Amino acid sequence: MIDENCPIEEVRELFGHDRFATEACGCRVLEASRGHAVCAFDVSPVHLNAQGNIMGGAIFTLADFSLAIACNVGENPTVSVSNTIEFMSAARGSTLIATCDANKSGRSLGFYTVDVRDELGTPVARMSATCFRRA
Repeated sequence: MIDENCPIEEVRELFGHDRFATEACGCRVLEASRGHAVCAFDVSPVHLNAQGNIMGGAIFTLADFSLAIACNVGENPTVSVSNTIEFMSAARGSTLIATCDANKSGRSLGFYTVDVRDELGTPVARMSATCFRRA
């Protein structure tokens, strides 16, 4: 378990081992607490699809990364078991920001919502997730 009072530097170190999110996609942790996380990446050519928009998989990776942090800080080890994502509009800015909050965090199940926006406030996507927590 990651202590809910863990300093942000330790959370960044631990989740820095998520190499796909951090190294390949450039995701970084901005905030982390029990049931809440904010993560971001700066848009680069590696994130773009053939039409020049941010690829859905890159958006999902950022949302999933923030979910992993929000559902594991201060909780027993937790994994997602179901995710639904709606893509709302193309990003207009140069940074994507995912904010994850717990809707209900129970003993064995957790329900979370992740909102993804660009730095201009454009709503890009919303993900709903159900997570399983080991007792």
